[in-house]
Amino acid sequence: MTDINAFIDDKVKNNDVFLFMKGTPDFPQCGFSGQVVQILNYLGVTYDSANVLEDGELREGIKAYTNWPTIPQLYVKGEFLGGADIVREMFQAGELQGHFEKAGIAVKQSA
Repeated sequence: MTDINAFIDDKVKNNDVFLFMKGTPDFPQCGFSGQVVQILNYLGVTYDSANVLEDGELREGIKAYTNWPTIPQLYVKGEFLGGADIVREMFQAGELQGHFEKAGIAVKQSA
């Protein structure tokens, strides 16, 4: 396992909710990352994140890790949930809140 895979593995497995994104939660640097941050913040979910724009190896490594070509990528309890479109669709359908609750992750409000 390469160093970048070990880093990704650590973040995914040791955080209940982890977001690989462009920018930071306080300053998203793409609209898709911003949408996922808004949804997570609206739901009051506690999460950690990594800015893939700070590290080209991370940006490419996360795509290879999941075999998913786009960023952001959201992980819940060690499992890849999806990118912005999937997260938004699950949120709008009320499925995202249920997914978090089933995983034992506190949600402060629902859609």
